[in-house]
Amino acid sequence: MERKVAGTRVLQVDSAEPDPAAISEAAALLRAGDVVAFPTETVYGLGASALDGQAVRRIYAAKGRPSDNPLIVHVADRAQLADVVASVPPAAERLMDLYWPGPLTLVMPKGPKVAPEVTCGLDTVGVRMPDHPVAQALIRAAGVPIAAPSANRSGRPSPTTAEHVVEDLADRIPLVLDAGETGVGVESTVLDVTVDPPVLLRPGGVTLEELEAAIGHVEVAPAVLGADPGERPRSPGMKYKHYAPRAPLILVDGPVIQMQNKIRDLAMEYLEEGKRVGILCSAESRGVYVAPVILEYGSRADLSGVASDLFAALRAFDRHGVDVILAEGVPETGMGLAIMNRLRRAAGGRVIRV
Repeated sequence: MERKVAGTRVLQVDSAEPDPAAISEAAALLRAGDVVAFPTETVYGLGASALDGQAVRRIYAAKGRPSDNPLIVHVADRAQLADVVASVPPAAERLMDLYWPGPLTLVMPKGPKVAPEVTCGLDTVGVRMPDHPVAQALIRAAGVPIAAPSANRSGRPSPTTAEHVVEDLADRIPLVLDAGETGVGVESTVLDVTVDPPVLLRPGGVTLEELEAAIGHVEVAPAVLGADPGERPRSPGMKYKHYAPRAPLILVDGPVIQMQNKIRDLAMEYLEEGKRVGILCSAESRGVYVAPVILEYGSRADLSGVASDLFAALRAFDRHGVDVILAEGVPETGMGLAIMNRLRRAAGGRVIRV
């Protein structure tokens, strides 16, 4: 099925058995130097040939993305690594055995074929093998590795449906492959394996605990916890405000009872000022609050479920027209580290610890 929104065509494809004609059309656009939005198991990506600098510049233009924010390269198999990296560190081999295809990006020494626009002048490149039949089929049909950040306007919540892509990029890109909702819901984990010990640059679908079980101690970059790296970012999601709904978001973190009390107090203050308040909370806290808009991100007992619903919930506040959002934090274990990383970036420094 096909539809058109402004100047952008949206082709619906089966997530398990994508239509070869749709894949062929998208691959032809990529080979011709254009961009295409496509699903992965994490979020929707906006792809271009990683070997074509002019095509990669179209990604930055469509997204309004800062020119020093590097992109991740997606491959369909390990054979394509020869076009992307200069060498594969031993830690990367171990992690690829365990987690490829999957939501893990490995930062390795850059090969000479990768367009400099992909890495923003860095001598390293982030690479992953997505675990989604549409992404796999598209990369194979294109015959080139695909550079792809999330398919949203820069700074907005990442897209987990084709509708989210259209909200941000209609008339800015030619084609979206629509395969329904993504699964993981937050972007891939990014691990720099060019250093010893390896450094976690962005938490995601493969947790810190899983990484350390596989390869031993992993350092956590200060930017993961909200600090400005103070240098050119080595990974997406390190430096700039990201994932933000239109209304300002205030993240409140701490023990559950204290966190709930602080959010209730803040909500009352904003309501007395005449503001339309939105609250983002766990299913367990739903009955605790009074506000015009209360949205759940899921149960605190299922942080993977929270991650899969997080960006859709943040976008929903836009439709409700709230003036301010108060968000509950979650424990920073397992997927909680990725969730809190996204919420801190969405808050842009407005974080209250109780």
